[in-house]
Amino acid sequence: MSDFDVDLFVIGGGSGGVRAARMAAQHGARVTLAEEYRVGGTCVIRGCIPKKLLVYASRFRGEFEDAAGYGWNVAHATFDWQTLIANKDKEIARLEGAYTTTLEKAGVAIVKQRAVLADAHTVELADGKRIRAAYILIATGGAPTYGDPIPGIEHAISSNEAFHLERLPSHVLIQGGGYIALEFAGIFAGLGSRVTLVYRGDKLLRGFDDDVRQHVRTDMEKRGIRVLTGCKVAAIERTESHLVAGLTGGAQVRADCTMFATGRAPKIAKLGLKEAGVKIADNGGIAVDEYSRTSVPSVYAIGDVTNRINLTPVAIREGAAFADTVFGGRPTAADLTNVPTAVFSEPEVGAVGLTEAEARTRLPQTDIYRAMFRPLKATLSGRDTTVLIKLVVDGQTDRVVGCHLVGEAAAEMVQVAAIAVKMKATKADFDATMALHPTTAEELVTIRNKSASYSRQAAE
Repeated sequence: MSDFDVDLFVIGGGSGGVRAARMAAQHGARVTLAEEYRVGGTCVIRGCIPKKLLVYASRFRGEFEDAAGYGWNVAHATFDWQTLIANKDKEIARLEGAYTTTLEKAGVAIVKQRAVLADAHTVELADGKRIRAAYILIATGGAPTYGDPIPGIEHAISSNEAFHLERLPSHVLIQGGGYIALEFAGIFAGLGSRVTLVYRGDKLLRGFDDDVRQHVRTDMEKRGIRVLTGCKVAAIERTESHLVAGLTGGAQVRADCTMFATGRAPKIAKLGLKEAGVKIADNGGIAVDEYSRTSVPSVYAIGDVTNRINLTPVAIREGAAFADTVFGGRPTAADLTNVPTAVFSEPEVGAVGLTEAEARTRLPQTDIYRAMFRPLKATLSGRDTTVLIKLVVDGQTDRVVGCHLVGEAAAEMVQVAAIAVKMKATKADFDATMALHPTTAEELVTIRNKSASYSRQAAE
């Protein structure tokens, strides 16, 4: 590789790009990484981490309310948005510094500029400098989208801007029905805002199990969030004191802030992909094979820019697999089956594996085990909430092929359940596991009665 300036040039300093760059350097490669904004990418700077910090902040309100049933008197509790945002910013700056230090210690050169492809082995920086690389890795991630243009769209914000609002809005309208929309609905509602959630579909959380989708909406509405489905924002008008969002169907919603959480798109614009011969997949992301290699042998792509499974741990795993494959002498394909996921909404959601609908389509026999109950904590707090636990089982092999949870600590529980699903544990294995009492998670191993059983052959 002596004919090249570097062995690897990484475009994008998010979680996937950082992992790939660091591991490649540890394998002995000469690595340069370009990041035009801040090292850490979406997850660290304006995604998973700051969002989870805001989620934590929003949950204290409910904890204060629940405390009364346990003998605590938390009188005159107040919240200050500016303090939260300032402390969040300090933590993000610390993490960015840690990511940068980790790269530098590994020997990675960091360029704080935009970089684009000039050809299959050349990148051009914003200052005009060109760098020749044996391999180029694209890890530019994704960016929020607003959907079809509507009158007044300039008055809307995305999740990016939500992290930097000067003050907490008194009434927020959020359009969307996925992860980001539901999480910010819970954040703003927990911090004291009135929240209206607008979604064009009939059920929230497309792609999740139907029981989960219904359960989440019911609990969100119990917590005071107004949910409007089957419609979307058609126009936004600014008055002297507020915003007015006109919905399809004629209804109007008055708000101080309108936020669009209608999805994210791969950041591929003006990257020089066409000039380098890199093909785009039907999903709008960069087309790659199982080893993250593009249509150009020297160019690879990982993470959200490929638009496969847009989750931070997936990008990290893909980055590690790339480094091992290209520089570690160990061809590795990231396994994207049975990837656990969580929605940090209120209530929280955790899921891994097949939904009931997917299992009924794919398996000859499907057994469903389902439990819904009031958690022990709510018996004294008086909170009107329930937990949902659902196991999807292959009726022929007894293998647990799906686990779906709604309730407090659902994400923590599903991470552990995902190990069992990945290891192809059976329902009998779950049943043979001693329960840990009293916990919500014990229901995973104590559910005995089937709530439903389906035969695909009988349905056909």
